[in-house]
Amino acid sequence: MELTIAPIKKIIKKVGGKRVSNKAAHKLAQILENKGIEICKKAEKLAKAEKRRTVMKKDIKLAAKY
Repeated sequence: MELTIAPIKKIIKKVGGKRVSNKAAHKLAQILENKGIEICKKAEKLAKAEKRRTVMKKDIKLAAKY
């Protein structure tokens, strides 16, 4: 897993969580990482469709919508 637990705990606390277990933070990190990978794969396809090697902000934004 690429995402670290501390920033994930901060996100959960930011929205009102008083205490956060490591298992909860780890699970959210897994979910976010999987969703991120899914978005990146779509963004990469969008860049290729426009004959670019570089994934750009617009690719990520569009990929995240679908």
